[in-house]
Formats: sequence, structure tokens, C-alpha cells
Amino acid sequence: MQSKRSFVLLFLVFSLSLLLVGCGGGDKKPDAKPAAPAKTETINIYTIWPEKYSSAVFAAFTKETGVKVNFLRFSSGEALARVVAEKGNPQVDVLFGGPADTFAAGVEKGVFEPYAPKGADKIPAKFKDPQNNWVGVAVNPISFMFNNKVLKQKNLPAPTSWDELLNPAFKNGLQTADARTSGTAISRILSLTYTMGEDKAYDYQKKLHQNIQMYTKSGAGGALPVANGQAAGGIFFLVDTLEIKAQGHDVVISYPKEGVAYAVEAMALIKGAKQPALAKKFLDWASTADMQKLYETNKIFFIPTNPDVKVQDPALDMSKVKLVEVDILKAGKDRQRLVDRWINEVIK
Repeated sequence: MQSKRSFVLLFLVFSLSLLLVGCGGGDKKPDAKPAAPAKTETINIYTIWPEKYSSAVFAAFTKETGVKVNFLRFSSGEALARVVAEKGNPQVDVLFGGPADTFAAGVEKGVFEPYAPKGADKIPAKFKDPQNNWVGVAVNPISFMFNNKVLKQKNLPAPTSWDELLNPAFKNGLQTADARTSGTAISRILSLTYTMGEDKAYDYQKKLHQNIQMYTKSGAGGALPVANGQAAGGIFFLVDTLEIKAQGHDVVISYPKEGVAYAVEAMALIKGAKQPALAKKFLDWASTADMQKLYETNKIFFIPTNPDVKVQDPALDMSKVKLVEVDILKAGKDRQRLVDRWINEVIK
């Protein structure tokens, strides 16, 4: 009897437990799935600036916005050829850095989408495309750079005119960029055409050709050979010559009295970009004074276009250098013709 009571009691307890579990289960929500990690936003960029400079700028953008930058570096001619070839299926969202005449040539090919970055209102009009196809973030003059030891051996001062580069003492001793690939070469040619006139500039280049040891693929390609004494000197953008000097090499930087052109280092939104919102976010950020302040803190030897960024380095003071104002839109239209003429008349 006792055993039967115990069984009945256990049965009741068990039944009650089931009832309670069943009632409670109606309010219990299924376990929530863990939240998926946030997807990192990414922008793709072709840059014409050296990797050292580009990396510093892009890292600062990522730090401030969280947007990752995938980039590939090319010389200006190569970068332009790529965005033109990819026009039907763009592989990048932004073209960054490099002379504005490269961008003006791109405008002729229809590869850019007009956009006025929010931070660009402070940048003077002469550093921007009037139709907002590109905006300039730095100025970069052409300069001469010579190995000081080689000059002493030849008992020569640093050249201060274009004609001095024709000195037979420099035969097979100069390096400068190839116009087929480099924006530096285009700015060199523009320096000559604006100071001499086009026909005289090409006559001059034929004579200069006798002293050229090598035409390099990139604008900075000959800088280290000059620094190491493998070449006497050459024609480069200032940013590259100051980089060599900052590395401790015994070089002399000078400018021709007749004048030099300067590149406006530009950037633009690619037409049909796959990430247009992120591209605009980058262009807005890159137009600000804060971005251009990165030049000094990272030893990037560009001259800012934003007047709110003051130049501290005396080597960037161009007040005593004759700078030639180039019609950038015309230079863009003339770019290929000038290159073709250089190929057919100077190096053939």
C-alpha cells in the first residue's frame, strides 16, 4: 500500500513538472543568432604618388574613417592608360596624385565623373578643373639635381639654365624621364615649350639627347643613380630631389633661370565607380587642410594647395624660382601630340 502511494505521488509530481515546463515554454524565445561582424568598407584607388607617400595618406584616411584603401601604384602614363582601357568596367573608384595634365587628358577620354569635394572650397581656382572633373592637392615644380662630387670633379657649378645642360662635359651623363610613361617628362617638355616656344623646344631636346644616359620609366627613376654618382645629374620633380637630399646624399638642387613648369598634383572620381559614396568620402577628406598637413609630418615634399596649410620647409619656398603658369586644359589636349613628337623627333 505504501508502495502504491509512493508511486501515485511520484506520478503527480512528474505530471505537474511537465505542465509547468509546457506553460513556460510558450513565452520562451528561441536563442538569438550571434550578430554578424560588421563588414569593412573598402575603396580601390590607382595612385601615381610613390608608395611611401600614398601609404601615409591612405593610412590616415583609414584611421579617421575606418574605410580600407586597396591601391596600386603606376606612373602617370600607365595609370591613365589603365583607366581609359577599363572605361567600360572600372576597376578603381579614384585616381589619385600625378600631374593635372594627365587628368585633363583623362577628361578628354571621358573617364572622370564631375564632383566638387566638400573640402575643396578653400583651394584656389587655378588648382581645380572649372568643370569639377579634378581638384589639385599639391604643387610640384620641375628642378635640376646634380651629384656634388661629380660637379667638383668636372670643376663645374650646378647648372642654372637649360643651356648649361648641353655642356659636352655632361655627355652620356644625365638621366631624366621617358615621356611615354612619365608625367615628370611631360612637365619637363612643357617647361621647355613655354619658355622657348614649341619648335625651339624640340630642337633643344634633340641636342640634349646627346647628353642623356637613360630615359627612365618613372620620373624618380634616375634620382638614385645621380645620388650614387652613376649619373652626373638630371631633371626631376622637386619632391623626388628633396627626398634624395633628405636621405643624406650629397646632391645639389637648382633651377633654370628661364623658368620651369610645375605640376598640380590632382585627384578625381572615376566615372562608373563601383563605390561612388566611398570615393566621394575620400575626395572630401583629401581636400581638407588636415590631409595636406600630412605632407610635413610625413616628410612628403609637396607644396600644399590649401592656403590654410603654411609651408615651413625653406626648400619649398619658391619665391626666388621662376615658375611658368601652364594652361592645364590645353596641356591635357596636347599631351599625346607632344609625346608623339618627342618620340619621332628626339629619340628616334
